Amino acid sequence: MKTHRHRIELATSTPIQIVDITDQLRDVVAGCGVADGLLTVSCLHTTARINVNEREKKLERDMLTFLKRFAPRDGDYLHNLAPIDGRDNAHAHLIGLFMNSSETIPIAGGALVLGEWQSVFFIELDGPRPKRGIELQIIGQAEPPFRAADHRI
Repeated sequence: MKTHRHRIELATSTPIQIVDITDQLRDVVAGCGVADGLLTVSCLHTTARINVNEREKKLERDMLTFLKRFAPRDGDYLHNLAPIDGRDNAHAHLIGLFMNSSETIPIAGGALVLGEWQSVFFIELDGPRPKRGIELQIIGQAEPPFRAADHRI
């Protein structure tokens, strides 16, 4: 059994932003030495999320529009009356209630197992932010799993 940890840091430039991190994840998995296992992608923030979805420009615009309408930034939220960090970001916390803070993705043959249309996104809900963190944990076998049919006695 082999484990590997890695942290991705990124900056965001808009209040709500969808960032495709699939290629970064593929690079980390390709270099970690795990042939078969699992990658867990965890967002380190309460006002950002991780999501697996389709990467298509019109759909991304639809997702942004949906998120903005779901909990409007200028809503009447108690949290915004005295935020501990000075940010009026109740809307981001409320949107986050309905999204995942992590995703687990299979690894086979040293590569991510994603469907044809699937990509992995970091979704900023309270930007812009100069530094956001994503923690990766990989666990699995360094060599392909033993298969009885491959071994003769």
